[in-house]
Amino acid sequence: MKILSAVQLHQLDTYTIEHEPISSLDLMERASKAFTDEIVARWQPDTPVKVFAGAGNNGGDALAVARHLAEKGFTDVSVFLFNIGEKISDDCKANRQRLQNYSEVKFEEITTQFTPPPLTAADLVIDGLFGTGISRPLNGGFASVVKYINASSATVVSIDVPSGLMCEDNTYNVMNHIIRADYTFTFQYPKLAFLFPENEKYCGEWKVLDIGILDPEDETTQTFYHLSEKADVQSMLKPRSRFAHKGSMGHAALVAGKKGMAGAAILASKACLRAGVGKLTLHTPELNLPIVQTVVPEVVVDVDPDPHGFSRTFDTSGFEALGIGPGIGTEPQTTQTFIEQVSQAKCPVVIDADALNIIGSHRGWLTQLPRDCILTPHKKELFGLISSTNNSYEELERTRELAVRQHIYIVIKGAFSAVCTPEGMAYFNPTGNPGMATAGSGDVLTGIILSLLAQDYKSEAAARLGTYLHGLAGDIAAEQRGLESLIASDIIDSLGAAFKRTREG
Repeated sequence: MKILSAVQLHQLDTYTIEHEPISSLDLMERASKAFTDEIVARWQPDTPVKVFAGAGNNGGDALAVARHLAEKGFTDVSVFLFNIGEKISDDCKANRQRLQNYSEVKFEEITTQFTPPPLTAADLVIDGLFGTGISRPLNGGFASVVKYINASSATVVSIDVPSGLMCEDNTYNVMNHIIRADYTFTFQYPKLAFLFPENEKYCGEWKVLDIGILDPEDETTQTFYHLSEKADVQSMLKPRSRFAHKGSMGHAALVAGKKGMAGAAILASKACLRAGVGKLTLHTPELNLPIVQTVVPEVVVDVDPDPHGFSRTFDTSGFEALGIGPGIGTEPQTTQTFIEQVSQAKCPVVIDADALNIIGSHRGWLTQLPRDCILTPHKKELFGLISSTNNSYEELERTRELAVRQHIYIVIKGAFSAVCTPEGMAYFNPTGNPGMATAGSGDVLTGIILSLLAQDYKSEAAARLGTYLHGLAGDIAAEQRGLESLIASDIIDSLGAAFKRTREG
């Protein structure tokens, strides 16, 4: 699913009006009905509803929603139309006229002073003050209205986008002047800002409503940002041949687990095997040998001569993929061996955990990484690669630039994990949950991606599919165990179900 800019969204509205064809007022009617259906499905008709509408088209949507709620039997609907400059849009004006035929809806148009209504926990506030068209922070009276709504205990639902929130970059926004919605029902496409953690408190729970906007699929709708859907990753998943054998399903190499970190090696190894690889060789210190062979007997162990860490490189020409980093530490010997191993790799590579910390401390080594290798940093590890940033938008842009410059893939781990590609694309992942914020979860992702690389998936497919399956396995595990009780091993145990659910039509 595309994630388009505010400018592109406006262009698509215009295109739809011209080519469906449909009037702008009828398109507004369609959007407001879709929004109303969501309200009706979630709240009872006796819920007190307070509608705050601006003078633009977002306000027009809000006025239409108020009318539709009255038609659906909502008995206590109040509307406050802010027409301070008396520059109301044509469609908003038309919906104001239509609403006047509904005497049961209490209507007030504010042109000067505003006396705010009492807002209690029983109230439902519909936020239709401003939509996607704003380009500067709210101020003055509108900022005061926003603060008043935010200070109340009412439930707030925003139309399309919380008023005051810009669709992409909020670096220079005044964040206290943005509606804090409990729900946001947005039209046709998600907005990039919805995918950033610092904006969760403004967007709340959000849902995309299909209102039939047409896409010409030309240069006007080309975008670097996409939200992956099941169909996208389903098309990447290869069928498994009836004649498959371990020799045809790839041989992966994994460097993981210094002394005291055998768990990282075990989790990554198990995940790799559960993701379908034919054979896995684990390079780990001798002290880990009895633990690994007891817990993961399917793994072939290549023992490092140093009993405590990673000290010797090995030839990767016999492997289809290399994974390196989980629990290897950052000791001087390990650091030097790591860059020698990676720079000489003769197969696709996925780099995680301590290996990323090593690169972060030696940024010049970024130029020695193999083309198309995959890095899987969490926020702290990412800052070692790009330095700290002011917000998630800046973080995403810097990461995209790094991926393009070094021709590598970078998975920014977290809610809506983003896969940044050498072409500058960013694919956000929809699966996963807060229960996966647990030690070892990243090691599991490394194992899954390594397995896919060894099975001859290209780097982009391995990163996107691996991230999707990892999150979906976490979702399945959470269904069974709850968020608080989820541990990394549960994700591995649910991988089979995740593969099965992804293959299903």
